[in-house]
Amino acid sequence: MHPFATAVTVAAGLCLAGPAMAETVATVDGTPITRAALEAEIKPQLIEIDNQRYETLSEGLDGMIAEMLVEKEAKARGVTPEALLESEVTSKVPAPSDEEIQKVYDANKAQLGNQTLDQVKERIVQYMKGQQEAELQGKFIEGLRQKYKVTVALEPPKVVVSDGGAPSRGPANAPITIIEFSDYECPFCKKAEPTVKQVMDAYPDKIRLVYRNYPLPFHQNARPAAIASACANVQGKFWEYHEKVFAAPALTADSLKKVAGEVGLDQAKFDACLDNNETASVVDKDVEDASAVGVRGTPAFFVNGRMLSGAQPFERFKAIIDEELARAGG
Repeated sequence: MHPFATAVTVAAGLCLAGPAMAETVATVDGTPITRAALEAEIKPQLIEIDNQRYETLSEGLDGMIAEMLVEKEAKARGVTPEALLESEVTSKVPAPSDEEIQKVYDANKAQLGNQTLDQVKERIVQYMKGQQEAELQGKFIEGLRQKYKVTVALEPPKVVVSDGGAPSRGPANAPITIIEFSDYECPFCKKAEPTVKQVMDAYPDKIRLVYRNYPLPFHQNARPAAIASACANVQGKFWEYHEKVFAAPALTADSLKKVAGEVGLDQAKFDACLDNNETASVVDKDVEDASAVGVRGTPAFFVNGRMLSGAQPFERFKAIIDEELARAGG
């Protein structure tokens, strides 16, 4: 689409946003359902669709950029694009050793059934060479992007998320803020903890991590654990308590109190805080803010406003963080 057409479309969308959101999309016995109510109800799915659309556009844009760069470099060298890729990429792909082939075969025996190494060797070689070629081509294109100074204006979808004054770690002025909504009884949240630590260790001066609670209603111990962690925060030891609660074998009231003693909290004050639900309003505010930005399950992460749902691998975080750092100039 022509840039001018895109601008007109966006402008038209903004002008129509108010009336469109007030539009009635259904009625039930005379009671209207507005588009705004509908979109609020399915906000997580809409955010996911926006993310998928951005990723598809981004992949397509990367392909177009790569094609233009190869053509430009080929013209500068007086060769065809095909000849350029042959000399800079294909010809440099090393043949895998027998030891490397055997290693791939052994790692994939279950998927290969009863096939012998001789039967699948050629496929393994092609697979390995394909991976090597893709890696070399990626490095070559990255070099061309630097040489010809590529800039990208395509913006990812973002959601404005408040940190709610919740506990945080990392530099206050970090270029990346990750707001996590989590549940102490959720197995996927527990699974995500090592990945979050890996992310923080990989970018020690670049990330501010904010932890907010989203105890799911069917986890009976999640809300008391969230209240307990907020009680620990009152005494300035949130993160020590937080880590031990995720590692605890049980989340009963006695267990939550035991952990408080293990991290050196004033036991009497902590017990009173937990027993009297003194920090319940903190948890309620977390849940309210989470619901407002489309959170419906845990864990949910917002990386500079870009939503990541579920226990995602380190590579997913890294891809977004590196993009955001590049936008911020490093």
